[in-house]
Amino acid sequence: MRLALALAAAATVLPLSVADAKDPINVVMDRAKVMRISSPAETVIVGNPGIADAMIHDRQTLIITGRMVGITNLVILDAKGQPIADEVINVEKIQSGLVTVQRGPARASYFCTPHCAGMLEVGDSKESFETALAQINQRNNLGAQHSGAAGNSQ
Repeated sequence: MRLALALAAAATVLPLSVADAKDPINVVMDRAKVMRISSPAETVIVGNPGIADAMIHDRQTLIITGRMVGITNLVILDAKGQPIADEVINVEKIQSGLVTVQRGPARASYFCTPHCAGMLEVGDSKESFETALAQINQRNNLGAQHSGAAGNSQ
C-alpha cells in the first residue's frame, strides 16, 4: 500500500517538473540558427561568448551562431531592461561526415562529404591543428583578395 501511494505521488510530481523544464536551443558548431522572439529586443547577453554568439538581426529576430561545443545561456532584455527570454544554448559538433584519426598520441580530424578535408577540432595534435588553421587562413585570404578584386573591377 505504501509503495502504491509513493508511486502515485511520484507520478503526479514528475510530469510537472518535466513540463516546467525548457528544452535548450540546440545549435551546431560553426552554424547559425534563427530565433524569433515575442517582443522587441534591446539587449542580448550570452553567458559565454566563446561557446555561442547572438546578434540582433531585427528587433524580433536573433541569429545565434555556435562557436565551440558546450552549454551557455542567452538573456534577452527589452528597452526597459525587463527580461524577454532566458534560454539555455547547447552547442554540439556536427557528427555526420566527421572522421577522427588517432595515430598514437596524435589526433587529427577531417570532415568527409565525400572527400576529406582537415578541420579544426579542439583536442587534435598541435601539428594537425596548426596545419589545418594555416590552410583555412590561406583559403580565406584568397577569397578576400578575389572578392576585393571583383569589387574593384565594377
